[in-house]
This record gives sequence, C-alpha cells and structure tokens, in this order.
Amino acid sequence: MLGLTCDRYKFDKWPQYAAAIAINLSAVFSGMLAGWPSPTIPQLVKPDTPVGTVPMTEDQVSWLSSVAGVSSICVLPFYGWLAERFGRKTTGCFMALPAAASWLFILFANNFYHLLISRLLTGLVHGICFSLVSVYVSEIADESVRGQLGSFLGFGINLGIFITFICGATMSYHSVAICGIIVPLIFFGAFLVMPETPIYLMRKGNVEKATRSLMWLRNNDKVAVDRELLQLEKNLMEIDSKKSSRLNDLISDRGTIKGFIISLGLFGGQQTSGCSIVIVYTATIFEVAKSSLAPNSAAIIVALVQIIGSSVAPLIIDRIGRRALILLSCAGMTICHLMFFIFFTLDRHNYDVSPFSWLPLVALSIYSIAYCMGLGPAAYVVSTEVLKPDIASHGVSISLIFALLLSFVTTKFFPFVSIKFGEDYSFFILALFCIATFLFTFFLVPETKGRSMVSIFEELNGKKCDKKTANDEENFDKNSSIQT
Repeated sequence: MLGLTCDRYKFDKWPQYAAAIAINLSAVFSGMLAGWPSPTIPQLVKPDTPVGTVPMTEDQVSWLSSVAGVSSICVLPFYGWLAERFGRKTTGCFMALPAAASWLFILFANNFYHLLISRLLTGLVHGICFSLVSVYVSEIADESVRGQLGSFLGFGINLGIFITFICGATMSYHSVAICGIIVPLIFFGAFLVMPETPIYLMRKGNVEKATRSLMWLRNNDKVAVDRELLQLEKNLMEIDSKKSSRLNDLISDRGTIKGFIISLGLFGGQQTSGCSIVIVYTATIFEVAKSSLAPNSAAIIVALVQIIGSSVAPLIIDRIGRRALILLSCAGMTICHLMFFIFFTLDRHNYDVSPFSWLPLVALSIYSIAYCMGLGPAAYVVSTEVLKPDIASHGVSISLIFALLLSFVTTKFFPFVSIKFGEDYSFFILALFCIATFLFTFFLVPETKGRSMVSIFEELNGKKCDKKTANDEENFDKNSSIQT
C-alpha cells in the first residue's frame, strides 16, 4: 500500500502492512460516521425531510453535530481497562457492533431522538477507534515503519469522510445508511484473523503467543524475532511493565509527565485547529461564503484533497520527521485561517468579494492538506511514542477525552460565535490556536523518528540520549532482515 516499495526489506514487512490496513478499516467506518452530518444536515432542515414530518431546528442540528463527542468522553475512561483486560484485538472487534447499530438507527429513524441515539453510538466508535488504532499499530510495527503505518489512521478517516460525502451527494438518505452498514462487517472479518500485539502478550506473561504473533508480523524471520523478543523483555523490564498500570502512573516521573503533557497538547491542538469544524460544517462554510461552487460539490473536493494529503503523510513522516511536519502543518493552517478572516472581514464591511469567490475553496483545500499531512496523523504517532507501553492506553484515552471536550466546544459554539460576532472572528480565533500549537511543538515536542522507546524516554527524563546508537540499532535490524 502507501509507502510500500519493491525492495526485499520492505516486502518482508507485508504482514505489518496487512495488520495496519485491517485495523484501519475501523477508521474508514469511523470517518464515514463522522462525515455523515455534512451532506445530511441540509436535507434534515428542509420541509421534505427524510426523517419524520417536521424539519429539524438549528438547536437539534447542533446537537447532532456535537453530541458524538459527549459519548466518546463517556466511553474513553473505560477504554484503557477494556484494552488491558480483553486485549487490543478483542476490543477492536467489538467496535463493529456499535458502528453497525449506528447506521441501523439512521436507516430506520423516524424522529430526532433516533438520530440522537445513532450519534451517541458514533461517539462510542470514535472513542475506541481513535485510541485503539494508534496503540495497536505502534505495538506491531518496528521503528523503521512505525510512523508510516501510524499515519494510515488519518488516511482511513479521510477516506471514510470522502465516501460519505460522495454517497450523500449522489444517493438517497436510506441508501447511504445501507452502504454504511457494510464496512463494519468487512472490518470484523478482516481484523478477526489478525494477531494480538506482541507487547500486550509479553506484558501478560504469554511468551509463547507473543512469539507466534511476532513470527507472523516479522514474516517468519526467526533471527529477527528472537532478537526482538530479547529487546522487548529488556525494554519492558526497564519500564517496570509487569506491575498493573494505574492512572497515577501517568505522573510517576519527569519523563512520563512530559510525555503525557505532549500527548495532551498535540491532541488538543488538533481540535482547536478546527478539524472537527471542517468535517461537520464544510458545506455550511461554502454556503455562507457564497462560493462559486455548490456547497456539496465543494465539500467533496475538500474531502478528496484530505485523502491526497493523508496519503502523502505515510510517505514523508519517516523521512522528514514528526516534529518538522507538525510545525509546517501549524504554519500552513494559520495562514489558511487568516485568509478566511480577511475574506469574511471584507464581506462583513460590504466589500465586493465576488472576484475572490474561489478563495474559500483554495483556503480550505490548503488547510486540509496541511492538517492531513502533519498535525492530523503525527499527533497519534507521537503520542504513542512518548508514552510507555504500560500506560499508553490510559494516556491516549485521557488525551482523547481532552480533545473530544474541545471538539464538542468548537462544533457547538462555532455557529454561535459566527452568528453573534461574525465568521471572521471565528477563523481569527482558530488562527491564534494554531499559533499556540506551533509554539508548543517548537519548545516541548522531541523528534521521535526511528528511535527506540528507551532512547525517547531517556530524553524526556532529561538524560543525554545517544541517537547514533539508536540509528545503528535500526540499521542492524534492517541488515539482519535483508540477510535473512
């Protein structure tokens, strides 16, 4: 798939790619559910609404747009326990159930409350998906492809959004729901045959199953598997992973606290950059901006651009590095928000902006590329790299709770701020948040590309890390795999 070259070293890693693609099918149906409001809301507020007999009010629409974040927040405190108690694989398979149920409620809905239940189930899917996918991928991938496979999450989400935008513009309300039910079923069948992560199995003391898992993931390279098992055992002993993980372990030492702060900051930066607003209100933004394109057509173009951006991310995240990508991403998003700020300011002061009717599409397209190539995927990758395996589930869950709270606030109050003060103020606030995330990354976030867990944790604890040694170990792994 993306980033998979034809040399033998990369080909030998096909099981890792297969496992990453399988788990990211959940990102596809999660993205489809996330993108559902954009093409559907305009239908729900019309007199000939497909749900019930009365058009929905603005308040009801705002709840459908934002309530998924509330249920995500409710499920996330239990995600860490589920992932540790039942394993990453079982927790992943469970996701298919609420996803299919959410589409069934959409399909048979005849009032607002049926759709509200559907959106609550959507939030449950989001909460597990966004937490589990990044943790699972980080635990099955070796350092050389960890960033690449980790960035598949953004591609899967954007692919799902694009599919929903296309279906919403070309198919009936009920046909979209039928298509949505199919993807969770495909995911369940594909992920059911994937292995549990070796790190989880080792932490549970099941060395035999961990060995079998690694043998499959490393394409039966016994030399590499034996070496990795020894390294895993060493790493897990160093981070004292045999004890039961607790929430207060997130503040157990300086490095852990710093890693947790980095995770909170990056996930918070995602939401305050306006990513949820773009997903939910794309068509509405173009309608308000009096774009030269039809709102749904413009939304499809933006979704396609998001796919392009997220498909490039796996190719460059292990080349350019996570930190540089986040910085470039924040700078690009800031510029785009300022373009919107200027456009809406001129429009509010009755200047003729018709010669610039193309600007909203260009600005939102550039924003989408900047987000999907940088902050979008990199936040998930870096968060799992700066948190120790025994607390990664808890740390990512809490970070996502924080992000989803911000998602709820931004999607709920974006239309309120825009109506009360003007769209230009809304985008100026988003630009300020992007600047804040840029500064946060510049001063606090380390580069984690191609580095072992131990070297990253040593740097977070303020110790001098031998990056040359880490790179030598990576090269040794590559050479061993090639020779084998």
